Amino acid sequence: MVKILVAGGVALLITLVGTKFWIRFLEKRAYGQFIRSDGPTAHHVKRGTPTMGGVILVFAVVIGYVVSHIISMLVPTLTSSPPSMSGLLLLGLIVGLGIVGFIDDWLKISHAQSLGLGSVAKFSMQAVVAIIFGILALHFPDRNGVEPASRYISFLRDISWLGMPFVVAVIWMAFLIVGFSNATNLTDGLDGLLTGSASMVFIAYGVVNIWQINQFCGSLSTVGPKCYDVRNPLDLAIIAMAFAGGLFGFLWWNAHPAKIFLGDTGSLAIGGAIAGLAIMTRTELLIIIIGLLFVLEATSVMAQVGFFKLTKGKRLFKMAPLHHHFEMLGWGESTVVVRFWIIAGLSVLAGAGLFYAEWVAGS
Repeated sequence: MVKILVAGGVALLITLVGTKFWIRFLEKRAYGQFIRSDGPTAHHVKRGTPTMGGVILVFAVVIGYVVSHIISMLVPTLTSSPPSMSGLLLLGLIVGLGIVGFIDDWLKISHAQSLGLGSVAKFSMQAVVAIIFGILALHFPDRNGVEPASRYISFLRDISWLGMPFVVAVIWMAFLIVGFSNATNLTDGLDGLLTGSASMVFIAYGVVNIWQINQFCGSLSTVGPKCYDVRNPLDLAIIAMAFAGGLFGFLWWNAHPAKIFLGDTGSLAIGGAIAGLAIMTRTELLIIIIGLLFVLEATSVMAQVGFFKLTKGKRLFKMAPLHHHFEMLGWGESTVVVRFWIIAGLSVLAGAGLFYAEWVAGS
């Protein structure tokens, strides 16, 4: 538990203090955000606001993870354990998608426009990172034979009758990662919206992992029928809480009116981390409930595009993603953000409650 708190605290401190200096660095080089011309007119004042805040967030998460392990080695009373394969794979996924986002952000800045990587190039790079993660996650079994990921589709745990061949399992994981990283990318359109809602999701996965630590099949003297066959839940909890802490610190600067934006560097890394945690905790389909806000945002874009094509020019929403629709209806930006935070909080509580209820019902 101490390692989890250390990781969250270190990440929070880095983003809370370090973001101020990162903003100054970006402002001196005029690395600012470019705003869509067809978006809400109130957003035009945001033009030039520093972006690529995701760099400091990803850095904070990685440092939080490293420091937590160093502390455990230096303090005799703490149980020392080296970084796990699950933790390293998840960090690799986060950094990999962060690099894809950084390239996209850099192209926007260097070309002085709101478009970065083309959709095909961006999707392809995300897919490559996700496929590499998926392949590696189905290797490296621990002493109990448990791999970081499994070949079963999972909800609250692996569904025994939904096993997949190796290739299909990798494709399934890549689908989740690419889909969710794009969903969080679409959600990142208002000051503090993604930062606040994602922090709640990471807290939920931190709690899920802590519960799995306490009910871990490999650590129980008498294995119960409802123990969890997951690998390295402690390391996953460390990363989840490092993200939660880092996002809380970053929210100080990203709340309305934002002094800095996450950019694709942060939004892609956040979505990838959430999907990676769902895969490694064997709660893949539960992500639909815990991350309901992100699902709604992505679905609104797909529905808008599909409806536009079917009706040859008509729109289902005034503007997509969904948060812009409510802005166009006259809701203030802060009103939209707070109400969407409420939706995110309720869905997180529902998902976490369902996870716990399944264990209670079966114990």
